[in-house]
Amino acid sequence: MIERKRGIYNGRNKSSAYKDLVWTVATSSDTSLDIKGQTQLTLDTIQDNLVELGSDKTRIVSAQVFIADMNSKQAMDSVWCDWFGDNPQDWPQRACLGVDLEGEVLIEITVTAVR
Repeated sequence: MIERKRGIYNGRNKSSAYKDLVWTVATSSDTSLDIKGQTQLTLDTIQDNLVELGSDKTRIVSAQVFIADMNSKQAMDSVWCDWFGDNPQDWPQRACLGVDLEGEVLIEITVTAVR
């Protein structure tokens, strides 16, 4: 059975799980912040979403990061690395793409994790 967790937007959920896999996506809840602030809030939301479905950030196997300005990638990376910590066993595979995002959204992150 597929589990789905409602988000705030119509037509899509914030998280889904099937068997031992969890998928979730997030953006910052405060788009007035710079890339570092938005990255931190987005990652914290990812963690909350994962915990809600029986996983956590140490169990992320794949991540896709979409940022509005690739010139801000280094600043985003610093928050990313602090959030994941120093243990390479906790680091996921990751792709980072520069894309057009809506409004003042600077970052969107989607992950797949194991429960």
